[in-house]
Amino acid sequence: MYKRIRELREDNDLLQKHLAEYLHCSQVAYSRYELGTRDIPTEVLILLAKFYDTSVDYLLGLTNEQKPYKK
Repeated sequence: MYKRIRELREDNDLLQKHLAEYLHCSQVAYSRYELGTRDIPTEVLILLAKFYDTSVDYLLGLTNEQKPYKK
């Protein structure tokens, strides 16, 4: 999961500080999410899935399908 959020950020040419601002946390806290040294709260996973227009399952590595589920 940690690798995926880093790859998504890098693929979108974003800095950690940009995601930290979006998530209302510090850049250090976001960095720890990417490194896996800090658990990612459910609310943050949901916000990241919405931001990247993907599913939480994709972020968690439960599927390789990046597109979100149809409603």
